[in-house]
Amino acid sequence: MKTFAAALLIASAALVPAASAQGITQFNIGILGGENAQDRLTNQECYRARIEAELGVPVKVFTPADYDGVIQGLLGGTLDMAWLGASGYAKIFLTNGDAVEVVLTKQNVDGSTGYYSIGFARKDSGITSLEGAKGKKFAFAEPNSTSGYLVPGAEMVASVGKLEEFFSEVKFSGGHEQSIVGVANGDFDAAVAWADGLGNWEDGYNSGAFRRASDAGLVDMNDLVEIWKSKLIPEGPMVVRKALPQDVKDKVTKLTADLHETDRKCAYGVAAGEARDFVPVTHAEYEGVVAARKLQESARKN
Repeated sequence: MKTFAAALLIASAALVPAASAQGITQFNIGILGGENAQDRLTNQECYRARIEAELGVPVKVFTPADYDGVIQGLLGGTLDMAWLGASGYAKIFLTNGDAVEVVLTKQNVDGSTGYYSIGFARKDSGITSLEGAKGKKFAFAEPNSTSGYLVPGAEMVASVGKLEEFFSEVKFSGGHEQSIVGVANGDFDAAVAWADGLGNWEDGYNSGAFRRASDAGLVDMNDLVEIWKSKLIPEGPMVVRKALPQDVKDKVTKLTADLHETDRKCAYGVAAGEARDFVPVTHAEYEGVVAARKLQESARKN
């Protein structure tokens, strides 16, 4: 009887996922807003399944309506991992420097690790430059977006002055996809969205919000025209919750770093288009954005 009980105990233990013994029973991924929830889930499903198989625990993907939903989930410990924009990471770091750690970033096909905020309008609008958008309705993505607000807002203010006085109206669309579709449909005269700036405009470049929208059939890039381009922005990081067991962080990081070699189609969905790889990155790469975010928040309070 004792032998049977011992055998049953051993068999039961074998059914417990290895990661559970390390302190987690589920792994939660947050996906930033700016794209409809179903498309976000579809683009990340292969990635979710791979992480689940690697960790041996259920992996859930959460798609909050806005960027702040992911930010608060990471700060509150209800999310374990996310790909963030540099500004979103800066907000987390300034709120709690011990909440997450940066591990990887996207490397473009040319080996660079940056991207651009691209100003655009409808081709038939006659707007061909930022100056041409004066007195028009302009859309940013949302307040926590690096390329959808922080960087273009700062650079445009330095160039044309107060945006509320330069444009007839300044709006937040809710995300990059909403900005792209909004301009295409005539809801906004011009807006900004992100892209790697490589490849062909008519394809939506190699990767970014335009490529996602073009791939999804939401917009014909030939109907749009680029009117402005920011300076190079550091590519946003993949972050993991710092309190996670080290083995869990290592497994997820390695799986992601190897994704372009093991499943290029899956990597395409995670990277929002063509990219070379996912490569290591450190906090030092984002110190400039953290400083800019800190100044922005101080100005808002004052």
